[in-house]
Amino acid sequence: MPKNRRNWQTFEEMRAAADQGDSEAQCYLAICYQNGQGVKQDSTEAVRWFRLAAAQDDPTAQCYLGFCYQTGSGVPQEFNQAAKWFREAAELGDPAAQFNLGVLYETGQGVSQNFAEAVKWYHAAAEQGEPQAQFNLGVFYETGQVVPQNYEEAVKWYRLAADQECAPAQCNLGLCYETGRGVKTNIREAVRWFIRAARAGDKTAQHNLGVYYASLEAAEKATGENAVEPQPDTAAEESPLPS
Repeated sequence: MPKNRRNWQTFEEMRAAADQGDSEAQCYLAICYQNGQGVKQDSTEAVRWFRLAAAQDDPTAQCYLGFCYQTGSGVPQEFNQAAKWFREAAELGDPAAQFNLGVLYETGQGVSQNFAEAVKWYHAAAEQGEPQAQFNLGVFYETGQVVPQNYEEAVKWYRLAADQECAPAQCNLGLCYETGRGVKTNIREAVRWFIRAARAGDKTAQHNLGVYYASLEAAEKATGENAVEPQPDTAAEESPLPS
């Protein structure tokens, strides 16, 4: 949904504003058609309104239009058109478009594969707080692909994304604590992040958590003592993670 949209009192007022060429109203009307909100869902009509707003340099509409081309929603799937519209919005500073353009450069869809360009756009989006971009940027720093390998920098970006409930980042942050990459080894902290990621459905975190508890059980049997078990994150208990 576009940010800071005007406070139209009724759907009809918003529709009238769109008909009169208001790009913000056009973008919001397109979203309504895309989601079936207040009108019958119609992907083709959504694209029509996104296109009108995008032609007026509305970055939200440009990003949505790129997504329509990326997914084939209301238009034939065309990655080169997706890249075109993502770039338009990305250059206007839209973080979602910057992230999506980075994905296209990383995968080579619609553009020539270019990891350096991918990192450039991930970084731009990550600086604006886009959690998936922060996670992807962390992976590049951890692996040392394109950028110098820097575990501390990887942890920085994983943590920012993890704090926004990005489950893969929570899992990777847990792995960093488990292995001592970029942070001091801390199994309790590793398990805390694995628990948060596992609750959100991250399969790797669920596996890692299972391995930890299996090793804990084995240790208890071997020593005949109860090992101290990390406690679940109380903040996560109070605010359930999305499924």
